[in-house]
Amino acid sequence: QVQLVESGGGLVQPGGSLRLSCAASLFTFRNYAMSWYRQAPGKERELVASITITGSTHYTASVKGRFTISRDNAKNTVFLQMNSLRSEDTAVYYCNARRTALGHDYWGQGTQVTVSS
Repeated sequence: QVQLVESGGGLVQPGGSLRLSCAASLFTFRNYAMSWYRQAPGKERELVASITITGSTHYTASVKGRFTISRDNAKNTVFLQMNSLRSEDTAVYYCNARRTALGHDYWGQGTQVTVSS
């Protein structure tokens, strides 16, 4: 069964940093676009950052310059380095793997990030 397992969430003070990881198994990781989404209480899930199979990246405006997405195809893992965290970054963060040509769209279980003093 396909698995995406996120880790690295937690409680951090404003201005702090966290690094999220998402370990993938049972699919050909290098052939999938990988993304991080987040969902805050009472809000819809939103795309935070994505990285293509060739390494091109995209960020939502509110995290540009603060967050960095990267992937390690040898370890089947995607990362999200989050710096200068703000209270509005508080959310459950979800890892997504997508291969549109095959109709594949996989999700992790989510990891909580709370930014608070």
